[in-house]
Amino acid sequence: MKQQVIVDTGVLVAVINKNDSYHQWAVRQIADIQPPLLTCEAVISEACFLLRRYPQATLLLQWLEKGFLSLPFCLQEEIQPLNSLLKKYSDVPMSLADGCLVRLAENYPQSFVLTLDSDFKTYRKNANQPISLIFPDTK
Repeated sequence: MKQQVIVDTGVLVAVINKNDSYHQWAVRQIADIQPPLLTCEAVISEACFLLRRYPQATLLLQWLEKGFLSLPFCLQEEIQPLNSLLKKYSDVPMSLADGCLVRLAENYPQSFVLTLDSDFKTYRKNANQPISLIFPDTK
């Protein structure tokens, strides 16, 4: 079982939305991870917005309450390094949520980022280190 996994928006959406083309893949990945999955408020906000028409979206808040998801990221404490990342990757462009996850990967050096977003293949932690990813083979 994998530990210290940082989860991105698309995976959370895929787990909850059974019609998502990555639903089965995401469910299999989540089953192989020892909780808690690490994330940030920006990811939860994006996922809740994308799932706003799905009654199951409340699962995200339940997962937070039960400790399946954890929010070890404080935006206020990460403003300067986050701003540097957003400037560095402005050509991608990097979203706030992606920047927060890159910072989480820097703060948890043994972690993996569970994502459907190919931009994470471009992003680097600590200026030049590739981020360890859990990413579908087909994308």
